[in-house]
Amino acid sequence: MSSILITGANRGIGLEFVRQLAESQNGKWKHIFAACRNPDKAEDVKQIAVNHPPVKLVELDVTNDASIEAAVKQVSSVVGENGLNVVINNAGIAGNRELFPLDKVTREMLHQVFDVNSAGALMVTQKFLPLLKQGAATSKVSGFSLYRGGIFNLTSGFGSIADNTSGGRYAYRISKAALNMMTKSFSVDLKADNILAIALVPGWVQTDMGGSNGRLTVENSVSMLLKVMESAGENENGKIVDYKGEIFPY
Repeated sequence: MSSILITGANRGIGLEFVRQLAESQNGKWKHIFAACRNPDKAEDVKQIAVNHPPVKLVELDVTNDASIEAAVKQVSSVVGENGLNVVINNAGIAGNRELFPLDKVTREMLHQVFDVNSAGALMVTQKFLPLLKQGAATSKVSGFSLYRGGIFNLTSGFGSIADNTSGGRYAYRISKAALNMMTKSFSVDLKADNILAIALVPGWVQTDMGGSNGRLTVENSVSMLLKVMESAGENENGKIVDYKGEIFPY
């Protein structure tokens, strides 16, 4: 049985990941760590944890190194020598929509969005890396597999340079493009450890960030993403893959 950690698990896509993983009956997940900044206020996650013992709340602020390190200690105390198998770097922000245009974007907004979407994902991965390597090394699953070891970064079509035909959204686009490059580097650096690194495009989802006009419900998006993750192997390593399982351009 494997263990998985999801950041930004208090709402939207992160919350739905926790819900669907908890409700799946495949018996693959021994521990599901739902990480968010304020677990005490995460009522929806707390309710899931009441009904599903594998779910454990973890306090984690991706912009605070001390918070990440404390989360590593908490997770380590639970998984022990079995390590951690998967990190889903889901925590992210779009920033103030009024500052999306070129003539409105500010240095402060760039720093804020980059800190969460890019630096946050990098530091979470770095701090949890010893546990991830331990999980992959002790796993009974062979080759590249979700259940052996994986880093899944929630990106966006707005982070694709090749697909950018509308401009704008500077802070968000830049942060997600950086996340994509980061994913590629993870795949190179961790290939020998049999740890997958994949950037996932969830589509335009009906969440607080995506808005009510999204083409996909959060339930549908996460359901399809989980299928993509379960079927992912060496061919998808280092790639950007959308919710339909199709390779997305850098």
